Amino acid sequence: MYEWYQRGLQLLTRGDPAAAATLLARAAEVEPGSRSLLEALARAQYDAGRYLEAIGTFRELITRNPTDDYAQFGLGLAASRAGDLDLAAEHLALAVAMRPELGHYSRALRGVRARRTRGTA
Repeated sequence: MYEWYQRGLQLLTRGDPAAAATLLARAAEVEPGSRSLLEALARAQYDAGRYLEAIGTFRELITRNPTDDYAQFGLGLAASRAGDLDLAAEHLALAVAMRPELGHYSRALRGVRARRTRGTA
């Protein structure tokens, strides 16, 4: 499994997130308990534009560890791209609350809140 994980990360780094997601999904089926595999899979799904799949994978990470700020952030970004701004704001706010020192978390939350405000105005 480690080889698949490494190969998936290489594919992701080299700009082929769809192939990475396919490989990492297979690896996650064989080793479903691996947090690092799920995180890499969620990143690959997101980068491949498969936002609903990424939401599901980030949710799985959050189910396992609700205090995983990166998973909260990732779910928020994926939900934003999928057009679910309420879900995005909820999870980005959680990520910001957990790690207020990370500016990119706060910027993402402000962006989603601004989009929500424009959508209701």
